[in-house]
Amino acid sequence: MSGSRIAAVVLRQLYLMRGSPARVIPLFVWVAVDVVLWGFITTYLDAVTSAGFSFMPVLLGAVLLWDFLVRVMQGVTIAFFEDVWTRNFLNIFATPLSISEYLAGLVFSSIVTSSAGLVVMLVLATAFFGLSFLAYGPSLLAVLLVLFLFGTALGIFSSAVVLRLGPASEWLIWPVPALISPFVGVFYPLSVLPEWMRLVSHVLPPSYVFEGLRALVSGGTLSATLMLWGASLSVFYIVAACWCFARMYRHAVQTGLIARYSAETVS
Repeated sequence: MSGSRIAAVVLRQLYLMRGSPARVIPLFVWVAVDVVLWGFITTYLDAVTSAGFSFMPVLLGAVLLWDFLVRVMQGVTIAFFEDVWTRNFLNIFATPLSISEYLAGLVFSSIVTSSAGLVVMLVLATAFFGLSFLAYGPSLLAVLLVLFLFGTALGIFSSAVVLRLGPASEWLIWPVPALISPFVGVFYPLSVLPEWMRLVSHVLPPSYVFEGLRALVSGGTLSATLMLWGASLSVFYIVAACWCFARMYRHAVQTGLIARYSAETVS
């Protein structure tokens, strides 16, 4: 892979954001809304429940980490959608840019945007509600890594779906995190789920993250085994998502669909 071509994909996204405040503001606004909304909810719950249990790290912390995963996914998909909306695929792939370089560029673009949201999240949560993620030390890095990897896999797979089905299928992508969240136990332990839902949760990396986090905030330690399982599954999903995207791209080229890509469903 060529680093200069990957950097060119990232640079294009940075130029788009530099020229359009409407693309930059959402990186911070929705994070701030989540921090404020859930911060006050958890503050209220702490005030009306018995002493000795704090909802702040359990609820607010979980919400913000899940929000980070969603931002990672959207960082990949929105960078891809920019080319969908402008019908720019022929221009991009008429160059020597390879699929792997294009996907790497989307991932690095996501790193830039999700990191900006993460910084805002950490600052607001600490400044206004006293929730310091930094107190968890290296454990936080392990958690963020697993969530980032899985968010990347979701973003690449979602892009593959839109590449195959066309821009009209974009509405299928936005609800994906909401559909997954009940299975991964963002707000509750997996033990409360029915058996069939627990079976699904075992193959979703975030479930290992949030189970480990609940043990951590309860005074225990973050299980290295859980994090290893989560990271391994995330890497597997990234490989599978990249394979799926490459397959969908080859199908679009071989059938000529990529030249007829429009705002309607591609068939």
